[in-house]
Amino acid sequence: MNTTGTIDRPVTHDPTKQAPMQPSSKEPLGSATPDTRTSGANASRQNRTREMQLIPEALARAHMHDQLREAQLQRRGAHLATARRMQRRAERASLRARRALARAVMQ
Repeated sequence: MNTTGTIDRPVTHDPTKQAPMQPSSKEPLGSATPDTRTSGANASRQNRTREMQLIPEALARAHMHDQLREAQLQRRGAHLATARRMQRRAERASLRARRALARAVMQ
């Protein structure tokens, strides 16, 4: 049976036996390494472009960037809340010390 593979179910999972990807005409120069092999490209393999291959990677990178930014904002908010709490605590301690000093002077 001579069947060609699809994107989801390639004929082989061995990358050395798969046909090379052809560069896209819309791709900027130097964005990927040039293809040196030119032997036997399957029709299904030719339908894949580098842009399509990199979409999940770009989505994952954007998602991680958003998560990092959100984590930084949460950390900044937590630090600010902690700083305000410590400032209030220091102000209360200062007020207690001032009252204690005033009591000591009055006696």
